[in-house]
Amino acid sequence: MTYKVGPKGQVVIAKEARERLGVRPGWIAVQRLAGDHLEVYFFPPPHERSLKGRLAKKVRRSLSENELQRAREGAWMGER
Repeated sequence: MTYKVGPKGQVVIAKEARERLGVRPGWIAVQRLAGDHLEVYFFPPPHERSLKGRLAKKVRRSLSENELQRAREGAWMGER
């Protein structure tokens, strides 16, 4: 597939490539010069849906603020 560079420097990303990579509008395209060619990496935008409440059915009890802080610190330290 060949495409012309438009007057604003834009290039079409082929539909087949977009579909295969799952690229959708709003994704971030990061460009990197690699020798004599250009590499483009695509990253999805941060999701906008909240995950709050997703694990509510799994919660057996509430933690106090101190217990929650100790659990966070333990998780960062790799404790189980």
